[in-house]
Amino acid sequence: MKVAFITGITGQDGSYLSELLLEKGYKVYGMIRRSSSINTSRIDHIFLNPNLKLVYGDLTDSTNITHILAKIKEENHEMTRLEIYNLGAQSHVLISFELPEYTAQVDAIGTLRLLEAIRVNKLEHIARFYQASTSELYGQVLEVPQKETTPFNPCSPYAIAKLYGYYIVKNYREGYNIFSCSGILFNHESSRRGHNFVTRKITIGLGKILRGKSDRLVMGNIDSLRDWGHARDYVAGMHLMLQADKPEEYVLATGEMHSVREFIEIAFGLKGFDIKWKGERGTVNEVGYDNNTGRELIFIDPKYYRPCEVDQLLGDANKAKTNLGWVPTITFKELVEEMVHADCP
Repeated sequence: MKVAFITGITGQDGSYLSELLLEKGYKVYGMIRRSSSINTSRIDHIFLNPNLKLVYGDLTDSTNITHILAKIKEENHEMTRLEIYNLGAQSHVLISFELPEYTAQVDAIGTLRLLEAIRVNKLEHIARFYQASTSELYGQVLEVPQKETTPFNPCSPYAIAKLYGYYIVKNYREGYNIFSCSGILFNHESSRRGHNFVTRKITIGLGKILRGKSDRLVMGNIDSLRDWGHARDYVAGMHLMLQADKPEEYVLATGEMHSVREFIEIAFGLKGFDIKWKGERGTVNEVGYDNNTGRELIFIDPKYYRPCEVDQLLGDANKAKTNLGWVPTITFKELVEEMVHADCP
């Protein structure tokens, strides 16, 4: 049986990846953090699968991580490959400005702890390590579109922590011959996205307006441009990277760029609103209103601005398409429709 270990299994990507691997016949170990409240809702539907094994752990605890890999090795002593997907992270960019040290401990040093646990347990010859990297590495972009050779220019504690993770993965590949690689994934969303991420904030906010629980959606910078895909497509790309003959970095992206403003207009349009804008564009005085009724619905609050804004991200995934055969299958409009349908019944 194929064996995989996923950190961040209760997150959006972890839940989709665990589904994919279980369908492919893997035995999946998933690391979850101890919490006083239950946080496994994204994997409840596969919770009873006999090939899913959940273990408590935390990327800030090196002893714990080492013991988890030792346990996996002991329970699967005949395995010839262990795929490790490091998806665990403090992944919210704005919050990373408020929790910079914690973000570094989890996103940067947490990656190092996993790689060292591979070495301590003498798993170098069978481990294949995937690091969840991010388009935020490009920050204030120095090239459009961004590809594997584009210089990095990170603009947040999150991106800087992920930059350490990117290079330590490369270092352990070259220094210790570990099959380790990073996927530089551009924004990927779904109905399982965290509530405080901008796309989900929009669809949840729309649902509250439709149900009469709120009379407005309050946003930050709505002119940010992003390359948005669906998480289900992107976890398939993660898996393909660990099936390749050699470890390499890959960008996963759709090659299309859309603004937060456009996401709002499409989402609200699916529920009969015709969003137009008034006030000075790109300022706190701009307001979005329903052209059918004149009702003001979208407002701007500077508290949601980032200290350092990333204006645009657009990925070039030609290397992944050529070498891995990876292509995104879900369009931007289909993504928005799925999320609206889930949050606005």
